[in-house]
Amino acid sequence: MKLTKKEIDGIICRVAGEDVLPLVKALKNKKNVSEFKLAESIKKEINLTRNMLYRLYDHNLVSFIRKKDKKKGWYIYYWTFNASKIKDVIKNLKKTRLDNLKERLQRENSSQFYICKNNCIRLDFEQSTDFEFKCPECGELLNLEDNIAKKKDIQKEIDRLKKELKK
Repeated sequence: MKLTKKEIDGIICRVAGEDVLPLVKALKNKKNVSEFKLAESIKKEINLTRNMLYRLYDHNLVSFIRKKDKKKGWYIYYWTFNASKIKDVIKNLKKTRLDNLKERLQRENSSQFYICKNNCIRLDFEQSTDFEFKCPECGELLNLEDNIAKKKDIQKEIDRLKKELKK
């Protein structure tokens, strides 16, 4: 699976935030870059830069080594961008989405849902009884929703994700 730069940037934004893109650009194709040099190159404070690095680290998109500064006695962290881990991040996002869809399908199969004719709100049976089958938004009568199409769409998405994860 070959990813475009736009797709890679999209995944990075999704997991770590859009503000980390300049940092990733500064790190790309370089190894063991000092966090101080990174902060300087993206013109951000060191604390903000570290926060961005930690967000990337949470998804294994960066790795670090630390060395002790002989003069000050502090540790300095040197960071490397792990482009090879992006595919793992995509796989994990798909697995999470698949789990969420399975839960949602189970909820759709095990409950009855009610909706008003204005589509203000969608409530399950218990919630509908709490509101005496009247929409809390507009006051219209709630009707039983036919969720067969919704269940089919969820199942299609589940099947698609399963197929993609097998690749």
